Amino acid sequence: MSIKDQITSDMRDAMRAHEKEKLSALRMLLSSIKQKEVDGQIVADDAAIQQIIAKLIKQRNDSVEQYTKGGREDLAAKEAAEIEFFKVYLPAQLSDSELEAVIDEVLAGAGLGGMAAMGKAMGLVKPKVAGKADMGRVSALIKAKLTQ
Repeated sequence: MSIKDQITSDMRDAMRAHEKEKLSALRMLLSSIKQKEVDGQIVADDAAIQQIIAKLIKQRNDSVEQYTKGGREDLAAKEAAEIEFFKVYLPAQLSDSELEAVIDEVLAGAGLGGMAAMGKAMGLVKPKVAGKADMGRVSALIKAKLTQ
């Protein structure tokens, strides 16, 4: 079953169970997928859907941060709940130790060192961890490794 089919099925289940928050989040997700398909005149595959979900999660994380700064805990909680609904459709995220192992392997293999190699290191690491790790976290770890 594709991710899109799973999301549609979960949306129907949320509708039957009267889970308003989950239903709203999944409808918004399907809307984002449909918009991407219409804009690109494509049929979104699982990889494209995972990119859409990762983008939505990043947006929600930014919103949570802003709402928390603004003292709107109710809105921050709503956004955090949507993040949890979306995470189900992404592959398991790499732990910091697994991520560091990938980064060490790439840096050693390419012989990169120093902050001047940051862009090249990101370019080499990104395809290996795409969808499995937040790129902000990846960037911070690479920066730490290159400045050691």
